[in-house]
Amino acid sequence: MKLVTFQTPNPSSSTRYGILDGQRILDLETGFRWFERDRGRNADRAFVTERYGAGLLGFIERAAEARPAADELLRRAHEGKLDESFDGASLFVPAAEVTLLAPLPRPPSMRDGYAFRQHVETARRNRGVEMIPEFDQFPVFYFTNHQAVVGPGELRVLPRQLDRLDFELEAAIVVGKRGRNVPASRADELIFGLTIMNDFSARVLQMEEMKLSLGPAKGKDFATALGPYLCTLDELAPHTTRTDRGNVFDLEMRAFVNDVQVSRGNVKDMNWTFAQILERASYGATLYPGDVIGSGTCGTGCFLELNGSKITNNQWLQPGDRVALEIDGLGQLLNTIAADEETCQVG
Repeated sequence: MKLVTFQTPNPSSSTRYGILDGQRILDLETGFRWFERDRGRNADRAFVTERYGAGLLGFIERAAEARPAADELLRRAHEGKLDESFDGASLFVPAAEVTLLAPLPRPPSMRDGYAFRQHVETARRNRGVEMIPEFDQFPVFYFTNHQAVVGPGELRVLPRQLDRLDFELEAAIVVGKRGRNVPASRADELIFGLTIMNDFSARVLQMEEMKLSLGPAKGKDFATALGPYLCTLDELAPHTTRTDRGNVFDLEMRAFVNDVQVSRGNVKDMNWTFAQILERASYGATLYPGDVIGSGTCGTGCFLELNGSKITNNQWLQPGDRVALEIDGLGQLLNTIAADEETCQVG
């Protein structure tokens, strides 16, 4: 199942969520109301929201109830046994007529890992430092700004953020169940699905602040792109291998800038699995449905690494550039860079 959050062209419409089904989207809020009426139950909007959750985050939180109902709606749609509308609202929306947002525009929290050894080793070698041995001892992550999530589309950045602006090609998991002190052997139970992450990075700001040894902050906190949809684990089963370290996902990764391919990788090349990262993240801390955890950049997955290895020649993102990240099974996340002005906003 591919789940999306979207807006229609109607300026008065609220943010919606649904299932991407080919060239159309099954609107789940309206679909659930139809589903309740079909079963002779209360189809009032407030009742349905309470039962199935508000938005995609609510869907994840109430997945035990919402997922079977969504599966049934999709099955009926494929059999031609689902009405086109309910209570004056359409159950289906052409995908070409909507604006896709991040699947989770405001996740409860967001962490980003450091799981690809090739990226870490190459980036350190390019800076003239040896590979840090602690990388092989435990998986690490940092918290990033969950209030600065963007989806596909235009990304507006300030002048200092444009100074060596970079992309980062990553996959990310979305937590589906609450968990604390969860061993890697069970951590895959927490994963609801996967999406693409672009951890946009202002490299000059990042390098300045990391001299103080507190990790990235202003170099990262302005935008992290997620999308175009959230893919549930069952759909990725043909590409999933169970190991004693947790599930390994065989999904090719590619990055394009202005239609020129600059990066290639595979999620299976993560040296630390998502299960191992979840074990570390949940130690003494509770994870919640909707929490997002990125894989970290794959090998060759950013200009910082590509420039240092002389694969590219001092190339950085510029206004007008189109950045497309692709991961098999997870779609394409496309962003266009635009310059923004430093305008004070209060309230």
